[in-house]
Amino acid sequence: MSKIALVTDSTTYMPPELVKKYNISVAPQILIWGDQTYKDGVDIQPSEFYAKLKTAREMPTTSQVSVASFQEIFQKLVEQDFEVLALLISTKLSGTIQSAVQAQELIGSAGGKIHIVDSHSVAMALGFQVLAVARALEQGASLREAIALAEKSSEYTGVFFAVDTLEFLHRGGRIGGAQRFIGTMLNMKPILAIQEGRVEGIERIRTKVKAHERILELTVEKIRGRSPVHIATLHANAAEDAEVVLTKAEQALHPVESVFSEVSPVVGTHAGPGTVGLAFMAGI
Repeated sequence: MSKIALVTDSTTYMPPELVKKYNISVAPQILIWGDQTYKDGVDIQPSEFYAKLKTAREMPTTSQVSVASFQEIFQKLVEQDFEVLALLISTKLSGTIQSAVQAQELIGSAGGKIHIVDSHSVAMALGFQVLAVARALEQGASLREAIALAEKSSEYTGVFFAVDTLEFLHRGGRIGGAQRFIGTMLNMKPILAIQEGRVEGIERIRTKVKAHERILELTVEKIRGRSPVHIATLHANAAEDAEVVLTKAEQALHPVESVFSEVSPVVGTHAGPGTVGLAFMAGI
């Protein structure tokens, strides 16, 4: 039986205990702030990031996982005789998969042991896809079955989130179909979703509380009675709001798994402080 190792990227911001339990390798995205470069979730954590953001004169930018990082992770795993399955952030949000492919090519003939899949998602929606594959492997799934599951798992996941402002997404070029909301927001809160791998605008809601209620309503509508349900928050320096949303989601959806999760500093750079959302996987 093949030994199979899972690789993902730091935009999942999966709780460390789950990363450790399933021996998942996490490739760090890159945060660039002035002349400083940080590995996402390694050199800088969310609390440090938002504290620094409050007083920053210069805004941070981001870059995808470096080719060298992927090469180091892949090389180490193939040398241990693993087949490698890398399930990564959507190509419509990041060049991460491009870096992974370049690293695979640099490894040479051993690159045939590396299998790269586009999650068409981000944050814990991607995280749940990785966990689904990890748990299937734990139950004895073959490499072929694991790849097939990774490729179809995006059909069962989703993300809805509300941001305080579209400024950060717009500045970072990740605004996608929410572009139509620019210039018409006034004091309204935009609700966004990851659809077909990109950020899309869904609705505009007058208040933060109503926006958070609507996120849950949209999640319940999308799940439509499917089970089992896995649910996770995603928040950018808005823990109290996220806790309220998660509690209500647990009451409405009765999930088999509930995860309280932040977004990584790199995702926070694009979403902006105050972002609150729900990621889910249902029916698989």
